[in-house]
Amino acid sequence: QVQLRESGGGSVQSGGSLRLSCAASDDSYSTLCIGWFRQSPGKEREGVAAIGGIGGSITYYADSVKGRFTISQDNTRDTAYLQMNQLKPDDSAMYYCAAVRCFGESIGLAASQYTDWGQGTQVTVSS
Repeated sequence: QVQLRESGGGSVQSGGSLRLSCAASDDSYSTLCIGWFRQSPGKEREGVAAIGGIGGSITYYADSVKGRFTISQDNTRDTAYLQMNQLKPDDSAMYYCAAVRCFGESIGLAASQYTDWGQGTQVTVSS
């Protein structure tokens, strides 16, 4: 089981930026695909961004965040990041990172494909 710990959430004004981190405790981080998901009260969990493929060469983004969010990873630190720019109030949610052992394949934004989840970090964007 992969242990995941998110950090970097907080409160910002509309138009601001935040960078979320997802630190993984795993001996084979390079075999993982990582996804970022978010959920706000009364809404379904939404896939935001995902990274996979050889060396993280494949990325996926929800249409709602394309051009504003960037997913990346640092295999030397076993950590994935979600850089969020031009934040909007609609981006307010609890953000979760998730992992699945994909061995260089790509998984995409389907939450059901991920096997391990972090506890989440709250992002609040005020207008």
